[in-house]
Amino acid sequence: MLYQLQEFNRALLEPLSSWAQTTAKTFINPNNPLSYSPNSQRLAAGYELLYRLGKEYEKPDFGIRTIEVLGKKVTINEFSALTKPFCNLMRFKRFSDDVDVIKAMKKEPIVLVVAPLSGHHSSLLRDTVSVLLQNHKVYLTDWIDARLVPMSEGKFHLDDYVYYIQEFIRFIGADNLHVISVCQPTVPVLAAISLMASNGEKTPVTMTMMGGPIDARKSPTAVNSLAMKKSFEWFENNVIYTVPPNHPGAGRKVYPGFLQHAGFVAMNPDRHLSSHWDYFKDLLKGDSLDAEAHRKFYNEYNAVLDMDSAYYLETIKTVFQEFALPQGTWKVGGQLVRPQDIKKTALLAIEGELDDISGSGQTAAALELCAGIPKNHKEGFEVKGAGHYGIFSGRRWREIVYPKITEFIRKHHGTPTKQLGSKKTTEVIKPSTQRATLKKKAVPLATPVKKTPARKSVVKPTVAKKVATKLTRTKLISASRSKA
Repeated sequence: MLYQLQEFNRALLEPLSSWAQTTAKTFINPNNPLSYSPNSQRLAAGYELLYRLGKEYEKPDFGIRTIEVLGKKVTINEFSALTKPFCNLMRFKRFSDDVDVIKAMKKEPIVLVVAPLSGHHSSLLRDTVSVLLQNHKVYLTDWIDARLVPMSEGKFHLDDYVYYIQEFIRFIGADNLHVISVCQPTVPVLAAISLMASNGEKTPVTMTMMGGPIDARKSPTAVNSLAMKKSFEWFENNVIYTVPPNHPGAGRKVYPGFLQHAGFVAMNPDRHLSSHWDYFKDLLKGDSLDAEAHRKFYNEYNAVLDMDSAYYLETIKTVFQEFALPQGTWKVGGQLVRPQDIKKTALLAIEGELDDISGSGQTAAALELCAGIPKNHKEGFEVKGAGHYGIFSGRRWREIVYPKITEFIRKHHGTPTKQLGSKKTTEVIKPSTQRATLKKKAVPLATPVKKTPARKSVVKPTVAKKVATKLTRTKLISASRSKA
């Protein structure tokens, strides 16, 4: 019944929201005499705020059209490389007409970014993908809203998530692959690679785990505490609803996205209220830069998706109540998940110092679980001053986290790192001490050297790659880094 009430409320607000948008534009239209009245700016700002509070937010586009590689602009073509009922494997393919750029891009590592299936769309990782594209071939999991998946496709379980990841790894090829999982997928990704190792399959070269609940018992946050305090039956009876008839997935049991969004807002209501008040004041002042930053953030933040009830409930039980992965009791398809069987995949665990979603030590727990990986192939990295969002989006991601990931990937991929990034990058991350040094071969003094005609030496200028274009820092984005 709650889902139907939400749909009714949305239908009721839609005409009001459209009217508010039209009225706001009317009061700032220079052709309208009312736009020159003393209070026109205030009225326009008020109607604009009303419009944004009442509108429905659709899934945003990635909008990555071009990036810069070796100082040259490269075109990005986004397409689905593999389609599954609940997920599309997206490929962001780079195109250039510069021969040197093409040769350089062909040698670069392949990265599979596993986006979270926890309420928001994968476009939340837009900044992550756009930065990675500068030095990597990038694939991304794009999860589909469960209300759009027909009942004929069956249910989606946590085990299916693991199988999807394994299929994507096999499709791309593990030989040259580096997997990056952000937040929630760290658990199923570790399970997928563990099972592949147990079965003797090739595993990716590296796996990077960022801000995920590998062991939710460590430094539990408000999100963890809710799952621990409430019983499995409580979640089953209070947060699972049926998709209404007006959607392709009508009849499917889901955890609605609007409930997840309400939970996100409830974690930091004061910040959201303050953010919208600041937006209103920015409109009054005519500060279009800050106002646009607000729009972009909330266009993403307010766009949510439904999750299949089977997947959601099994995640609550397995990850947050039974702690099956760190306890060593998790079975996928009847097979025990054994992270200690992973031996040939290097591991990097990244945490944010101020992360209020996945507490300190939760992601680093993977380092201990993967006992089969040599110590010199495992690293933990804490990002000082970063919240949950800060480890994969924003300034800290671009200037601190990304250089660390890139260095880690190149170190185990066998590609030199000294040509990557800007000077700022090399200042943040120290060069690896394990890097091989080139020894010059001495020429014996007694050996006669034939004289050759003098040739003019040509020194090719090196072109520094830019790690990212520094965007304007706003109060909104700063406040959002520590939110889920």
